[in-house]
Amino acid sequence: MDLRDIEYFAVIAEHGHLGRAAEALGLGQPALSISLRRLERAAEARLVKRTPKGVELTAIGNALLSHVGRLRLARNDLAREMSDLAHGKAGFLRVGASPGNAESLLPEACSALLREAPRVTLTLTVQDNDALLPSLATGELDIVVIHAVHKAHAGLEQVPLREDRFVVYCRPAHPLARRSAPTLRDLAQERWVSTAAAVAGWLQPAFQERGLPPPQHALISDSVAVRNRTLASADLMGLASSRVVNTGTCSARFRILAVKDAIWTRSVAAVYRRDGYLSPVAKRFVEILKQAARDGAA
Repeated sequence: MDLRDIEYFAVIAEHGHLGRAAEALGLGQPALSISLRRLERAAEARLVKRTPKGVELTAIGNALLSHVGRLRLARNDLAREMSDLAHGKAGFLRVGASPGNAESLLPEACSALLREAPRVTLTLTVQDNDALLPSLATGELDIVVIHAVHKAHAGLEQVPLREDRFVVYCRPAHPLARRSAPTLRDLAQERWVSTAAAVAGWLQPAFQERGLPPPQHALISDSVAVRNRTLASADLMGLASSRVVNTGTCSARFRILAVKDAIWTRSVAAVYRRDGYLSPVAKRFVEILKQAARDGAA
């Protein structure tokens, strides 16, 4: 089968009409019809059936279409690999990271990579897991640095980097900042600033398990800077990774509360597609991430 014919077939499937597909491709309809017939001869089966409104895929056509996404990924992986072989470490690397990990782990790792390979172009996307994982699956990202995902995510390779401890914190002027060991019950009337993932993953279940009313949310944001600037000027409670709270000037601006019945940990991992192409630069970046995580734990 010719790859161009397969690409044309995918556009036919998208539009459900030969004329509209030909227009989208900038082809004449006769040329597109010839491409379709050539593909059907290679498949030894009809791929579409004509309808009053255009065309519909046959069962075999649907089966072929289900492979188009993987074929495109394989083609793009091949192009990346050829480029890397031709240019050594020169190339581009697309990294995604959750906000906390982007703040506490990525700056040092990115700097180290660019010192070693100054011709590399590095792009960094900062989003939560729910947005990063689909981009990884479709090949838009090469590596994501996130809290480890469930094993049910097939086809992903996870390289453990470190354990993250989540803590409750507030500004030093908060009335509860001097309490030696407050409980969640003591915090039941407070309003909170955090991410949607942390609230749903830890805070709400913890209150629910103790028969407490659900936490009151003052601000839900993935932006570390927005959350911390808000906390620094208001009597609110925050929930975040201890590494985020202890990064830069944050340690002087905030007080971590030793909440007795709130112990939350989660693994951080570098994640990539198991069957996808991992360039030499990407492999080296994973090693740099592991070293940065070890240095941060020291």
